[in-house]
Amino acid sequence: MNARQRRGVILLLLSVLCAVGAFAGVLSVINDVESKVGPETTAYKLKTDIPAYETLDAGEFEKVSMPERWLPDTAVTDLAELRGKIAVTPLRKGSLLQADMIVDRPALRAGQQEIAIMIDAATGVAGKIRPGDQVNIYATFEGRKQDDKPVSKLIVSTARVIDVGELTALEPDRDERRRLDKAVPITFALDTRDAQRVAYAESFASHVRLALIAPGGAPDPVDPADRTYTLDADK
Repeated sequence: MNARQRRGVILLLLSVLCAVGAFAGVLSVINDVESKVGPETTAYKLKTDIPAYETLDAGEFEKVSMPERWLPDTAVTDLAELRGKIAVTPLRKGSLLQADMIVDRPALRAGQQEIAIMIDAATGVAGKIRPGDQVNIYATFEGRKQDDKPVSKLIVSTARVIDVGELTALEPDRDERRRLDKAVPITFALDTRDAQRVAYAESFASHVRLALIAPGGAPDPVDPADRTYTLDADK
């Protein structure tokens, strides 16, 4: 082997050593990154905006992969958790789905039934009533005869709200008793008697309003004398 061949062999060996060193460096960097990032896991992001109190559907979310160590403890990793859930607040497109964004949809108890009525968005709801809240339902009736005074009645006390629908534009009633421009469908869980009262009030009352009961503890019972009010009673 002459001098030129020896130089060629040496250069070849140096090239191989450099390549091995570079490869080892890349592996070291990859291992270092993997050790810092850790294994990945599945999470879900919103594909679209979801209004508050909306029943959730698996098709509204997309699967994403992210490092497990960066995933919040509250992140939802299984869409089976959505069964029977509603959004507790408005959810925004692109947000990571987390358990504190959703709550169980209030369910009916034995002997109860669902009944939904349209409530004036301005005076009856004002965006403060949510599923699970308790409300008193008031109805105002015009006098049946010309000399009869209008009367306000507490038709149902401590009615439990199980769903709040979306704001809806309405056409005025034909008899113009109620001139509602916008209303929200509210669903209650009531026994048969109270459901009949609510249905009657929606059909014949000039106005139906809700009064939110403060959360926590049992509300004070309503005196029967306070369930009906007329202006003359204050004189």
